[in-house]
Amino acid sequence: MTAEVTPHHLALTDEDVARSGYSTDFKMAPPLRSAEDVAAVREGLADGTIDAIATDHAPHSAVEKDVEFDVAANGIIGLETAFPVCLELVRLGVLTERRLVEALTSAPARVFGLPGGSLAPGTPADLAVLDPAAAWTVDLERIVSRSRNTPWKGGASSGAAP
Repeated sequence: MTAEVTPHHLALTDEDVARSGYSTDFKMAPPLRSAEDVAAVREGLADGTIDAIATDHAPHSAVEKDVEFDVAANGIIGLETAFPVCLELVRLGVLTERRLVEALTSAPARVFGLPGGSLAPGTPADLAVLDPAAAWTVDLERIVSRSRNTPWKGGASSGAAP
């Protein structure tokens, strides 16, 4: 048995939805939950009960998101914000750097029996060079995704909602 969690379910709560004025950039399935629930999934990720972090990248057009909250499509983009959002968990002492990298790389590879996710000899060299100290703002003009549905619009990548 395996389990995964998304960056947005590790960083945001139902209170963030209310604070946003019910912006559809905060609408997802499953919906965001309480701070207690966020604490529980953070603990599960830290202790290994939850294996991996999945981006749950769900791009939607403005037509699907620029409507009333109740009828808007579920989901947000996640590929470009996953690492900086989850890095905040390291800064908060929730995860070690090692556990964060494992949850984003080797754990999913292991679960799905994929050859990547490690730097072992003979395995694919699937790597990224990241600067955890770099400041980054979610600038919609620089987002590579064709969609712009993210609760971190214009906000720092600290994992805190704007």
